[in-house]
Amino acid sequence: MRHDKSLEIQGVQQFFGAKGARVQALSRIDLVIEPGQFVCLAGPSGCGKTTLLRLIAGFMSPSEGAITIEGKPIKGPGPDRGMVFQAPNLYPWMDVRANVELGMKYQGVKKPQRRTQSDYYLQMVGLSDFSERRPYELSGGMQQRCQIARVLASDPEFVLMDEPFGALDALTRERLQEELLTIWRETGKTIIFITHSVEEAVFLGSRVLVMSPRPGEIVLDVDSNITQGGERLPVSELRSVPEFIALRDKVRDAIQHSHP
Repeated sequence: MRHDKSLEIQGVQQFFGAKGARVQALSRIDLVIEPGQFVCLAGPSGCGKTTLLRLIAGFMSPSEGAITIEGKPIKGPGPDRGMVFQAPNLYPWMDVRANVELGMKYQGVKKPQRRTQSDYYLQMVGLSDFSERRPYELSGGMQQRCQIARVLASDPEFVLMDEPFGALDALTRERLQEELLTIWRETGKTIIFITHSVEEAVFLGSRVLVMSPRPGEIVLDVDSNITQGGERLPVSELRSVPEFIALRDKVRDAIQHSHP
């Protein structure tokens, strides 16, 4: 299912701490994220990437400014936003299928429909043969696939991902990047993805945002949807084309030049 809601961030600033010891994490963020975009947010450690994602998720409210979805303010977590954390965050006493169906169960989806949906997303992430396994029987990469399937199965408008591949080995990370890009192309979901990796940001994103050191602000906003002849390239070819290399260097330069 494709969704058509946009997300707008207007004049958002974020402060932490009491007066006299107050730290500014974000400095006036203004953004519009259009439906179906894959937005990758890159920047140095401590620049406020996760803070911004938590504000979008509704885990906290901005100190100043507003975040709206189709003009309606975000007032807390909601089913229109699904969060994929760096750690898989699965329930160890449930099997893989039960973990994937959990969000749908809370939404009141009937059991036959939950089964159909979980079958679909388990196949999408390559876990059909592991539906009865417990999370501790899976590798780190498989656990992360399970978490992604659980979020997708709940059918949110926005998929929020906080460095979900950061703890994985290089080969597993690269494989899951390719799988996630394929899933995005198939589902048309709006994804907001945080990463420290310049290459990961350029590979995954249809749009890359670079944030400055704290207080974080957007210093680069670039379209990274690499095509040839108007057609999207196969996932397997993306990393080798000159456009990818040039864009990777541009994003890296923006991060390096944003440092004082």
